[in-house]
Amino acid sequence: MEYKKTIFSVCLFPALVWSQVTVVAPPTGSGTTLMPISPLRANAVGGGVRIKDLGFIEGARANQLTGFGVVLGLNNTGDKDTVYSKQALANMLQQYGLTVPATSVSSKNAAAVMVTASLPAFAKSGSRIDVNVMSMGDATSLTGGALIQTPLVGADGRVYAVAQGPINNNSFSLGTDDAAVTKNHPTAGSLIGGALVEKEVQATLVRDGQINIILNATDFTLAARMAEAIRGQAQNLGGQGWFAAARDGNSVQVMVPEQFQASPIDFIAQLQAITVVPDSKARVVMNERTGTIVATSRVKVLSCAIAHGNIYLAVNKGKDAIQVPPLAQAGTTALVPADVAKVTETGGGLNVFPELPTVQEVSQALNSLGATPRDMMTIFHMLKAAEALQAELIIK
Repeated sequence: MEYKKTIFSVCLFPALVWSQVTVVAPPTGSGTTLMPISPLRANAVGGGVRIKDLGFIEGARANQLTGFGVVLGLNNTGDKDTVYSKQALANMLQQYGLTVPATSVSSKNAAAVMVTASLPAFAKSGSRIDVNVMSMGDATSLTGGALIQTPLVGADGRVYAVAQGPINNNSFSLGTDDAAVTKNHPTAGSLIGGALVEKEVQATLVRDGQINIILNATDFTLAARMAEAIRGQAQNLGGQGWFAAARDGNSVQVMVPEQFQASPIDFIAQLQAITVVPDSKARVVMNERTGTIVATSRVKVLSCAIAHGNIYLAVNKGKDAIQVPPLAQAGTTALVPADVAKVTETGGGLNVFPELPTVQEVSQALNSLGATPRDMMTIFHMLKAAEALQAELIIK
């Protein structure tokens, strides 16, 4: 059996704004190409991004809900000997007038689970929300089970929704302890629209005649541009003069015009439709577990020289037969491991690169070295240490 180095596809994104994304399968073979993706034209007017896609109105936020429940109907894949699972079953039976000691309860068809959900802003009583379910004990699968009525509470301890219904996890686990086949993650699942909202959360959008736009990411340049774009639309929105200003790098304050004070929803709808050209930071993000590298268009590399060598390890696993010597009094033929390891190191010359001001030139330079994604990660580390990489390096 031979172990080979795994090759991952790598993409660099020079585009700051795009309206749709095309996914292309990586080419077969051992080579790997660092491929820049051309910018796609945005649907927004003027090539910008809508304010509603860059931030949200303060007060219009979701709230997290959690709950403890029991999943029934499992096919001998539930909790085996979990104390809180037994106690949960005993409590549930007691609600129906059956008093059973927790120590006497045992069912492999049930599993204790934690239930989570996100309550959207302005969700009304009777509307449905999605629910996530995760096993807490030693259950091996939740496939085929159903969640029994479970209250979902907020951080204040109040019940805001109630979840119930069959589990959907699109997975299975078949086999024995020695040999089993598992697809996806069988101990977690979801209920699409599985919870009913029981209590609304009151939200206040306008405070002292103004609203605040909270950016998705802190950026002083974007906050200033957003305020400027809103002021540019002041006449169309019914405002007079300077009625928008960036409070800091994460929020923009907007005064609501007098004619919209009684019904600010129309004003917010027009406000969120305004487009802004965002500004991105120079960043290289690397995930060392998956071998994925993503870079923004502003990545720049100063003039430098790069030399990088690779070490490849191939291990052939096998066994040799040891025969009993002729005329031996006793003994048996045995198989012993006979592994062969081969190490190959490929050298690389010192490559001198001029200043690389664009992400396209950076990708072309690294591809010319024949570097794999793992090699590129090492090169980016060294470029940052040498202060040649003019970008923030983020390791995931």
